[in-house]
Amino acid sequence: MQIRRLIRGDTPLLISMPHIGTFLPPDIKRRMTPAALKLPDTDWHVDKLYAFAEQMGIGILMSTHSRYVVDLNRSDEDTDLYPGQVKTGLCPLQSFDGDDIYMAGEEPDGIEKLNRIAAYWLPYHEMLAAELQRIRDVFGYAILYDAHSIRSAVPRLFEGRLTDLNLGSARGTACAPEMAAAALKAGQDKGYSIVLDGRFVGGHITRHYGKPAEHIHAIQMELIWDLYMQEELPYPYARDKAEKLQPVLRDVLQALLDWGRATYGR
Repeated sequence: MQIRRLIRGDTPLLISMPHIGTFLPPDIKRRMTPAALKLPDTDWHVDKLYAFAEQMGIGILMSTHSRYVVDLNRSDEDTDLYPGQVKTGLCPLQSFDGDDIYMAGEEPDGIEKLNRIAAYWLPYHEMLAAELQRIRDVFGYAILYDAHSIRSAVPRLFEGRLTDLNLGSARGTACAPEMAAAALKAGQDKGYSIVLDGRFVGGHITRHYGKPAEHIHAIQMELIWDLYMQEELPYPYARDKAEKLQPVLRDVLQALLDWGRATYGR
């Protein structure tokens, strides 16, 4: 099975969806707990939610394998994204709620983790890096939008209910401040709460690929599930909610494109 899927666009903007995958290789699946097999930490339906972006000429890179196999938004060195807080690692052993992912004695060892990096993590990142380079070669710059979603409340990880729309620019280091400001403004006063660099400042992808000095600008969007789907199993897509949210997301993406054209002239 392919490790990632790319829909190539004809604009300077690329959307990355590293957590939408649900495939579990059989040798991993047989060792997982019943709770983990429900894949509760998946970014459900994000590809469907952003399907309109293809008509905007925006490229989309999608994962196929579950984040329980390997988390594509973590460093291959498994460094902490948020030191001092609960760590959700490269090859996680517990779900966001703290439930074991593997049956006792079936956890991956160091060798298996290295093999997963080579087999599943590296191909996604090689394609992501290559596509950003191609876009920059064509336009002189590239914009990366890392698309995520999460349950509106996960008590083990944070207190209370999350903001509806969470933009992250790695505290201003992953993109030009003016680009982040444009995205934030586009999402304001649309009936949703929105924040920049709040609880989520961007994961490994935003922090690693965002290099504004090299004309590659990255920003992350973390949405809460309640905006477009039901938060209980079997996690169905809520079309009426999604259709209300999609114009706001379109405005944010269009603001990024407009900023790029105004800044770079193309």
